[in-house]
Amino acid sequence: MPNNANGGMAKHRKPVDIGLRCMVVFFVLLLLVGVGLVAYPTVADTWNRMHQSRAVATYIETTDDMGKAERESILAKAEEYNAQLLASAQANQSGRWMDAMHPSDETKQAYEDTLDITGTGIMGYVTIPKLETRLPIYHGTDDGVLQIAVGHLLGSSLPVGGEGSHAVVSGHTGLPSARLLTGLDELEPGDTFAFHVLDTTMTYQVDEINVVLPNDFTNLNIEPGEDLATLITCTPYGINSHRLLVRGHRIANPTTPDETDYDKPQQTVVAITVGCAVLGVIAVCTVTVWHLRRRAERGHHIRMKESKGRRGRS
Repeated sequence: MPNNANGGMAKHRKPVDIGLRCMVVFFVLLLLVGVGLVAYPTVADTWNRMHQSRAVATYIETTDDMGKAERESILAKAEEYNAQLLASAQANQSGRWMDAMHPSDETKQAYEDTLDITGTGIMGYVTIPKLETRLPIYHGTDDGVLQIAVGHLLGSSLPVGGEGSHAVVSGHTGLPSARLLTGLDELEPGDTFAFHVLDTTMTYQVDEINVVLPNDFTNLNIEPGEDLATLITCTPYGINSHRLLVRGHRIANPTTPDETDYDKPQQTVVAITVGCAVLGVIAVCTVTVWHLRRRAERGHHIRMKESKGRRGRS
């Protein structure tokens, strides 16, 4: 009789144990989904930064493998492109931008071939020390480019410097999957950014910041005798109804090299994400084990009481 009673109790407890396990599994999955949602922006941005760093490293290696004569030839073609653009700008500034929005196939192909030393569309990279940002610059501003890096605005000068040039680079702000130009609104007059093309670094000091409508190109015009560069992003965050223009004029490169660790933010966010995930899993496991032990002890006490009761009745 006692054995049958114990067997009946075990059968009676089984559905409860299954329900408890299902509940634990549900909450573990819920926590993992929550951690995933919270970690996604960080993980996605880290993934993009890894690709950006690899793209920049490949560009630098390709440049280093070139001979001096080859680099000079490529640079000369880019300068010739800019000279033709300057002549067009002097003839008709507004018309130049209209032509850039609807380029012929021949014009677009000539543009895409200039400075494309890796065959991937990268013409160089930009660094912004204050933001600890380093991004490859691709030809054009197609959405595919702007999801992963920054793009050179067709119709503006190529980023090789020189009087009568105005290079314009555009990038997104506030994407959940990539930081890109997020924080550009923190730059102030006097801050610097630099373009790196082939083996040349061109440093620009911020001297003008404007917020304009998307179709206003006035502040992007070439000014004869000036060596200018502008970074563009959408503003305000989440609305993107206007464009933030951060313009700089060319200055001499700093006498001390840029020692900014552009990979440091990437390493930091990886450590934080992994740490949060590990702590979350440990917390769930701890609570689960504690709950199961407590339930087991409670069941043990109940069985002991029932056993004593049966012995007392017998």
